[in-house]
Amino acid sequence: MTGCFRVRSRLPRQCASFATALVVCGGLSAVPATAGPQTPGSGAAPAPVAVVRDPQGRVTVRATRVDAPPHVDGLLDDQIYQSLPAITGFVQQDPDEGQLATQPTFVWILFDADNLYIAARCLDSQPARIVANDMRRDGRNITQGDNLSVVLDTFHDGRNAYEFLTNPIGGMFDAQITDERDVNRDWNAVWVERSRRDAEGWTVEMAIPFRSLRYKGSGPQTWGINIRRNVRWKNELSYLSAVPRLYGARGILRISQAATLEGIEAPPAALNLDVKPYVVGNVKADRAADPAFGNQLDGNGGFDLKYGITPSLTADVTYRTDFAQVEDDDQQVNLTRFNLLFPEKREFFLEGQGTFAFGGASTTPPTGSAASAPVNTPVLFFSRRIGLSGTRAVPIEAGARMTGKSGRYSVGLLDIQTGDLPAGGERATNFAVVRVKRDILRRSYIGVIGTRRSPAAGPASPGDNGVLGVDASMSFFQSLNIVGYYAGTQTKGRRGDDRSYRARFDYDADLFGLQVEQLTVGRNFNPEAGFLRRADFAESLAQIRVSQRPRSIRWMRKINYESAIDYITNGDRRLENRQARAAVRTELQNGDSWSVGYYHDFESILASFEIASTPVRAGTYRSPTVRAAYTLGSQRQLSGEISFARGGFYGGTRTDVGYRGRAEVTAKFSLEPALSVNRVELPTGHFTATLASTRATLSFTPRMLTAAFLQYNSTSNLLTTNVRFRWEYRPGSEVFLVYSDGRDTLARGFPAFTSRGLTFKFTRLLRF
Repeated sequence: MTGCFRVRSRLPRQCASFATALVVCGGLSAVPATAGPQTPGSGAAPAPVAVVRDPQGRVTVRATRVDAPPHVDGLLDDQIYQSLPAITGFVQQDPDEGQLATQPTFVWILFDADNLYIAARCLDSQPARIVANDMRRDGRNITQGDNLSVVLDTFHDGRNAYEFLTNPIGGMFDAQITDERDVNRDWNAVWVERSRRDAEGWTVEMAIPFRSLRYKGSGPQTWGINIRRNVRWKNELSYLSAVPRLYGARGILRISQAATLEGIEAPPAALNLDVKPYVVGNVKADRAADPAFGNQLDGNGGFDLKYGITPSLTADVTYRTDFAQVEDDDQQVNLTRFNLLFPEKREFFLEGQGTFAFGGASTTPPTGSAASAPVNTPVLFFSRRIGLSGTRAVPIEAGARMTGKSGRYSVGLLDIQTGDLPAGGERATNFAVVRVKRDILRRSYIGVIGTRRSPAAGPASPGDNGVLGVDASMSFFQSLNIVGYYAGTQTKGRRGDDRSYRARFDYDADLFGLQVEQLTVGRNFNPEAGFLRRADFAESLAQIRVSQRPRSIRWMRKINYESAIDYITNGDRRLENRQARAAVRTELQNGDSWSVGYYHDFESILASFEIASTPVRAGTYRSPTVRAAYTLGSQRQLSGEISFARGGFYGGTRTDVGYRGRAEVTAKFSLEPALSVNRVELPTGHFTATLASTRATLSFTPRMLTAAFLQYNSTSNLLTTNVRFRWEYRPGSEVFLVYSDGRDTLARGFPAFTSRGLTFKFTRLLRF
């Protein structure tokens, strides 16, 4: 029969019947209301309907309680999968919106007193073309190949969720989603996953402890759920509950589009206490310190404690926190006169991070080929201000945090006490943050935030700094969002012009987009517990996008025509920056993409400054620039983005060539090279800023890896090495062995080291 392929005998019996009758041969997407046989040995009533789709497209699925949990090995050979009807009928988002997925997916949702179990059979008509090349925990490339992603809206508020994603070789990725927008990709939960590849495609089983989730209370629950499958060789995205393609690859964040999950019976919270003690030992040498030291032995110990105050409110306590296992920051070259943003990587500050987000600001620095202007929106609370002074670690003595939901309110409270760091000029300081948001309408909120930074008293102490702000995000229909805030700061010795406000109108549909924004930051606006790229300015921004999905060009999926004007004045209303830009971006059917853009910048410099030790004189500058980039899709063994830019730069020229990508050597070993070369010629001199890096990763299992990260920065004459061994020997418990060093490339012969360290860290998760 046309359009069918054989369902082999290894497929579970119910799954095979559904595939033949409904999906494989092009049947209706609604699953009939038939009950499966009884679960063997459970004495349960006949299994309920697995999935129901109403005429409006709303989807309801049901979880089934089991007395004997399935063996989580990825084989799907437990009897429960033979006797229980599968959830199926996935709908495409891309390339053929609204059509049934061409590669059928079958899902079972089970639970017992301790865990939620999600199993799936992912059929593939060409299993040899499955793309699975990253098994690291939270590996960057896991989301780019074949994968299955599950989002759980445990409060059923259509806004917030947990995401659990895996691929055919067992890679694990988890994240927290806040307000359908903010994604904390560094949040790690305790869960178990097993995947298998076979002649029909691949299979997966997940076991997610209820203790790893937060929900309203014990007993019967109604949750939201959506499941997305990515078939990379076809560049096909499909969902259990349809998501319009106007949301693109971020459609999984649209929790309001999720299906309804019924039948869950969550266990009572009990004590709900997690304690994670650690011990660490290290040897360090630092020739750049004052005074310099070599081979200094040190050790430490402490713990993190997590307590479920209620099923939906969690308290975290940390004592003598240590972040020795955290990988080095990706170095950046600053060719501007403004501050650089480095993202947070420390585990304690990552959970619940979205709760503290304010006013639509992002703490993720721009990436790619500079296709848009840098984001100037202030971040009122930025956790990297705590425990870090430049590249030096400031000791964190103790801290506490509470995050979660209470009814329609989201709450975030944080208090951290740091110690002295004389070498970095840091005094003991207390940081306090209060964040409250109230859900309104279907997908909107209003909120307030307050922060205070209080250094210890002393002759050089700058005094307390406080911030108070109110914000709102209003979402209407599918594509319209209005966000804004008003905030003020209070700093000793700084009075007047200490306010900031923002209003943004964002209409982002599939074929048309319009963004209009007004942002103002006063001269004395000073959020010392946050991040401020620039101060004393007013920014007006307008962007428009028109898109097409050409049917006559089979190899092209989408083409975007974009233009924007960005206008920035200082506090005296004098023009400082103006950028007009126009660009064309395309998405190809094979997963590649390319873009070409023209940018015309005007900048007024009132006082001279230096870039890479080269003076830039005061004056006005007009700088036209052409940028182009081509992105090789992750289905290739060598993927990544190649970029080129050429144009004016402060009265001279700048040529920028870059590559950032990934080379798949084997499924367990990969290289991630990156190179950026900026050749700058100014009237006052010339220089070349080179930034090169390579990350090599060898994954023994999804929970054990060795990673080496080598970086070279010509502007700082620094060569750094970071080698990490990580073993999660049981879920939530880890062993780390980390070596790092920094070397001066101006030294004669082989670059001489300026700092060096070797650290061993052991953690153990205890659950009560």
